[in-house]
Parts: sequence; C-alpha cells; structure tokens
Amino acid sequence: MNNSKFLDRTTPPHIVTLVVISGLSALNMNLFLPSLPGIATHYHADYALVQLAVSGYLGFTAILQLLIGPLSDRYGRRPVMLVSLVIFLVATALIPLAPTVESFLVIRMLQASVVSGLVLSRAIIRDVVDTDQAASMIGYVTMGMTIAPMIGPALGGVLDELFGWQSTFVVLFLVGLAVLALAAADLGETNQHRSKSMLRQFGAYPELARSRRFWGYTLTATFASGAFFSFLGGGPFVATEILGMTPSELGFYLVFVAIGYMVGNFISGRYASRIGINRMMISGGLIATAGMAISLLMFLAGLWHPISFFGPILLIGLGNGVTLPSANAGIVSVRPQLAGSASGMGGAMIIGGGAAMASLVGAILSVETGPYPLILAMLASSILGVLAALYVLKVERSIAATAHAIEPTA
Repeated sequence: MNNSKFLDRTTPPHIVTLVVISGLSALNMNLFLPSLPGIATHYHADYALVQLAVSGYLGFTAILQLLIGPLSDRYGRRPVMLVSLVIFLVATALIPLAPTVESFLVIRMLQASVVSGLVLSRAIIRDVVDTDQAASMIGYVTMGMTIAPMIGPALGGVLDELFGWQSTFVVLFLVGLAVLALAAADLGETNQHRSKSMLRQFGAYPELARSRRFWGYTLTATFASGAFFSFLGGGPFVATEILGMTPSELGFYLVFVAIGYMVGNFISGRYASRIGINRMMISGGLIATAGMAISLLMFLAGLWHPISFFGPILLIGLGNGVTLPSANAGIVSVRPQLAGSASGMGGAMIIGGGAAMASLVGAILSVETGPYPLILAMLASSILGVLAALYVLKVERSIAATAHAIEPTA
C-alpha cells in the first residue's frame, strides 16, 4: 500500500498485515467445520443445533458489523481492531472448556468479534485508494486470505482425528495471539476524518439505504456469498451423512472451494481496474451459476460421488473470487466518506443473508432428500447474484444518461 512501512504504526498497514488479519476471520469460520458432527456427538446434541455454530455465528457477525463500521468511523480503525482481537482471544480460550452445547454456542458467538478483520480491512483500503484500485487491492487481500480456508479444513480434520475437536480452538488461540501482536506493531491509523459522534454515523444508514447502487452492490455480494454460506451450512452434512466421508476426507475436499476462490481473487486483482467492477461481478456470477448447474446434472445422471459435489464447488469459489472484491469495492465507494459504515451495513446484510441461507439449508437437508436441497439453493442464489449485478449496470447507465441529458449544450 502506498506510503506503508512494515511494522511502523505511524503509516498505513502493510498489505500482508491486512491479509493476515482477514485470514484469521476466515480461519475461525472453517477450521472446525470437519468437527461439527463430532461436536454434536460430544454434547449428545442434534446436528441442527450444533450447526448454529455456523448459521448463528453468521447472524451474530451481521449484528456486530452494524456496530464495528460506525465505531471505526468515530474512533478510528486501529483501536476498534485491537479491542475486537482481544475479545476474540478471550472467547477462543474459553470455548474448549464449555460444559454444555448451549455454553459452547454462546462463547462461539463472542468469537464473532474477529469479523472486524474483514470489515475494517475493506474500510482501510478505501481510506487510501480509489474505487477501481480498491477492487484490485481487495482482490489481492482476499487472494492471500484464502490460504486460511485452503489449509484450515484439512488441518482441522487432521487435528480432530488426532487430538479431538478442542485442539482446533487451541490452534486458533495461538494464531490469534500472533495476529494481535502483528496488528499492534503495524496497524497505523488510516481514518483521518473521524466523525464527531456515533449518532451521526448511525444517521448515515438511511442515506446509504436510499442509494440504489448501494443496494445493487450489496445484493450482488449477498447472493454470491449466500451460495457459499449455504455450502458451509449443509456441505458437512452432505459429505458425512450422504456421501459417507470422514472428517479428514471432508477437509481435503473443502480445499476445492478455496482454490477456486484464490484463483478468482487473483483474476480480480489483475483485471478489476482494467475491466471495471460491474463486468467483473456479472462474469463471476455466471461462473458460479454454471458450477451448480453442472453439479445438479451430475447427480441427476446418477454420479453420486464426492467429486460430483466438490468438483463444481471449485467454480462457486472461482465465481465468488471474481465477484466479491468488486461488489465490496462498490459498497464502500458509494459514499466514500462513510466507508466504515457502508462496509458494516453492507457486511451485515451479506452475512445476515448468508446466515439465513445456512439455517434454511440445515433445516431442510436430510438423508432422504439427498444433496438436492443444497444444490438447488446454491444454484438459485447464484442466479439472483447475476440479476443483482445486472441491476447495478442498469442503474449506472440510467444515472449516466440523466447526467448527459442535463449537460449544457455547447
């Protein structure tokens, strides 16, 4: 990033620091996914209840993002990030000790404070670069961040089989401690125009809500992410209960979506500033839609194999990697002076929609239904993402046409 010096808290953070901070949030989401069936067995609880560790967690992060954005606009990105990481560490230290499934889920919700890494990295980038550069830089940050979901599930599956599910949270605590030290040393403040009051920042939400472009970008990201969050909510069940896979096998196959996401983010980083964010969003949505259509056709043809599910999931990752950096750049650029609030509000809608999708899929999936409810939900969400991106394009053309019509004639 321009003018940044590594391990110098008087300058903007190095891009590596943003990658690591964002990566911790991703790792917290997926490291323990292969352990979900084992956690249900440990607490003698239904899978649907334990699955709240995914869908309920997503819902709680949605609420937190509504607070994190305005807090960072008012008090600065650095203090909000550091406090959030401390809360995350306390919760992570406590969660292996939870005596009941209810206490496990409550502490899991406190871990959601780590979402500040995702919210504030986007706001920090928008603080220092323009819209198209922001899309490229967000693409590179999320490309680096996907190292976490690439290794997380596989590592989590191995840890679960060797040491039990609690070991995944021990590893999370140690990684979190290192991330806190890095953030304290390198995360310089980038918000040079802090708001005068929290009320003023919350007052920005109606202004954002009146923007058709904000809604278009947010819905594009929501539906693109909805396909992925549906996968998080139902994928482990399909893998273990329908396809008969072990936790370590599931961890291996989960790498497919991460590889696709990393490649998609590389494409975003390379081409978003040249192609433009709207065309990137449409292209990504079409790729994801094709992936789930292929999976549906493979199962209908009788090919009930892990590759029929996880192979096309690579295209969901690829499509999201192309779509989301541009959609997120659009969200924080509609009103640049409200980047933190926009990131928080947009993120809340995205994660809230994802939580709803994950809960729905978790509720309707069963051994009797097979994988079809999950595949159809992911396909529908991907199609809606394309339609939302087309809506943004229509709005921008309408705004451009109006501006041209009112220009004074020579």
